[in-house]
Amino acid sequence: MLLLLSAAAMLHAERVTVRLFSNNRIEAIYVSFDLGVYTLYGDSQLLEPDLGEGMTVEIKPAAGKGVAIAVNGYSYGTFDSAVLRATDTACILCLNPKGVKQRTYEGDLIVTAFDRSNLRVINDVDFETYLAGVVQSEIYGKQSDIFRVQAIISRTWALRNMKKHRADGYNFCDYVHCQAYQNRCVRPDIMLGTMQSSGETIVDKDGNLIDTPFHSNSGGQTANSEDVWRAALPYLRSVKDTFSFRMRQSDWIKVVPREKWLNYFAKTHKLNTQDADVRNTLLSFTQTERQAKILGVQLTRVRTDFGLKSTFFSVTTDPKSGDVILNGHGYGHGVGLSQEGTIRMVGLGIAYDSIIRHYYSGASIHHDENVSQRYVQNFVVEISKIIEEDKANPGKKKSKKDDWLGKLFRVRDRMDREEEYDPDREEKEGDWKVEW
Repeated sequence: MLLLLSAAAMLHAERVTVRLFSNNRIEAIYVSFDLGVYTLYGDSQLLEPDLGEGMTVEIKPAAGKGVAIAVNGYSYGTFDSAVLRATDTACILCLNPKGVKQRTYEGDLIVTAFDRSNLRVINDVDFETYLAGVVQSEIYGKQSDIFRVQAIISRTWALRNMKKHRADGYNFCDYVHCQAYQNRCVRPDIMLGTMQSSGETIVDKDGNLIDTPFHSNSGGQTANSEDVWRAALPYLRSVKDTFSFRMRQSDWIKVVPREKWLNYFAKTHKLNTQDADVRNTLLSFTQTERQAKILGVQLTRVRTDFGLKSTFFSVTTDPKSGDVILNGHGYGHGVGLSQEGTIRMVGLGIAYDSIIRHYYSGASIHHDENVSQRYVQNFVVEISKIIEEDKANPGKKKSKKDDWLGKLFRVRDRMDREEEYDPDREEKEGDWKVEW
């Protein structure tokens, strides 16, 4: 059921909860602090009011129930949860789970135990900050409109799916089951594109938020939604997509032994591969345009079973070895927006809203009237200054005090307190909420 876009829908997305390391078993996690000051609670009990650089919190599943908490080696005992609260908007946590690559995040952290050997780690974070992390995790590129497009489709998806993990006690996971969220946004150009998209979502002709699936590369033609999933949606129609040609994931080849290929269709799908016409089709299948099936077999199933990059492939045989050669195009399910097609279109100077209309047929961008454009523009100006400063001083070593996130959010704090932003006002260190 589609959700009607409304001011209420936007207001409910001020903060979100995201389960981190959702695809890993976390036996212990070590938390250090890259920027700002945090407060540590065991359940609702205050344990440490001023955690910062040089301090480490160790959290492990307790022998009985709950989590064991220690700070710099000092044990505070066992609690149902460990909670780290940021005291300022510009605070950064460094997370080091046992056996998993380190990540950094903004916002708050809530850690509980599934059992005696697995932790559940939740990031409670500002919605737009989460989106910037998603954009960084989901797409590559250098131009801000690339990130603006990704932010719009990711924001639309998130608002439609705020209750996806409600039964689990959080909004989203950090894996592709929801949207990838593998780190905080560390690039100001990505934050710039995200901020430029503030309040923008994609809607159908009735003003409803649409489904916004995306994939790496269409291979030259996107797929109809019903060819991959069950529902035929009017805005997820197959379109020609020459913009996806000659990109990283445009083409691929996979070689499969002839008998393995034929036996798969015979045993798994009960096709009579002894029949000459059946064998000929399976060994010389051609897709000049996307198809959904081969001899009645769903290509999505073939893709899954053979670990193929896409369903958009043709079949030939090697005249010497007899092996089956799959010549494929694109990467991903093929429905909706092609990310590499988007990168090409932005490089050609095509406007971000035209890109979205190209991939989502009949859809349009809705601009939320509750988002202050002056507020957004001030952010855009400040981030642009930081980007230009970095370009003018390549390789310049910065202190944490000069971290672009801290500089940016000090501006936001001042704007929030004063309501009116005065770019000419002299900024004094005493104006900052953050403590260094």
